[in-house]
Amino acid sequence: MPLPIQGPISSDVPVRTIERDELRRKVDANDPRFKLVMALGDWEFRTKHIPGSLHFKDASDMLSALRKDDEIVVYCTNPPCLASVAAYHRLVQEGYTNVRRYAGGIEDWESAGLPLGTGAA
Repeated sequence: MPLPIQGPISSDVPVRTIERDELRRKVDANDPRFKLVMALGDWEFRTKHIPGSLHFKDASDMLSALRKDDEIVVYCTNPPCLASVAAYHRLVQEGYTNVRRYAGGIEDWESAGLPLGTGAA
């Protein structure tokens, strides 16, 4: 299955990350400049996602919706999942400067008993 958001899955640029507790504080703060992006497909997003997450059908939609100065966190399923890595590198490649990856993804969030959203974006 192709990644919804095309981007390189490796780079010389190290991936900046965020841990669950900090992410939860950011989600709870409801700051309009904070953008949480689920980098998986539409079906996965409708099945479950972190509340407040955005979902884009492709990179073009993502790039047109996000501002270069937004604080952006991308995530997918778990640490080995490459969808968020591809989205991360694509954003950095396009000049976004405040991007991080929540490597634990939906599995880490759910295993901590944190709330999940369902349905379309």
